[in-house]
Amino acid sequence: MSSVCLQRQTRAMARDLRPPGFRFYPTEEELVSFYLPYKLEGQRNDLHHVIPVVNVYEHEPWQLPEKAGELCSGDTEQWFFYVPKQEKDLLGGKSSRTTTCGYWKATGSPAYVYSSKSKVIGVKKTMVFYQGKSSKGRKTKWKMNEYQTISKELDATNAFSIPKLRNELRLCRVYIVSGRVRAFDRRPFG
Repeated sequence: MSSVCLQRQTRAMARDLRPPGFRFYPTEEELVSFYLPYKLEGQRNDLHHVIPVVNVYEHEPWQLPEKAGELCSGDTEQWFFYVPKQEKDLLGGKSSRTTTCGYWKATGSPAYVYSSKSKVIGVKKTMVFYQGKSSKGRKTKWKMNEYQTISKELDATNAFSIPKLRNELRLCRVYIVSGRVRAFDRRPFG
């Protein structure tokens, strides 16, 4: 049996084991304070089943759902990936976010991710995928949040402290903008 067939069979089995209504939907705090640090420190060897290591910038966004971890394999809205540090980052340069068909463009300023205790625990950058060449690209419905954790928690009250980011690995949440106000909210209306 080929490795591709074995992967598909494993994913199908994982999907079948999930109870109705199950959805992998971690909070930003969980992504930055659990999934990313545990992977960085190598404390959990099973995390690649949940969130695989994939260089998302080497693939078109519509190719990414098939590369998602077991818990997101059937999801139609969002997928999670660990993204290794690019070679340009190692040399102190700017990361390349260009694919064959387009590019990821940052929107807005990076934002802090806070813990439930109001401590700065990470940074989030939001990006939109554009098809075509830079400056002539057409905006798509594909978006991504790229998370980085920091070396040490900062107090939310100390606005003058600049966090030292860990760059070895990033965690990305790739999703499609649905146009619905409550796209990821599963609570009943009322």
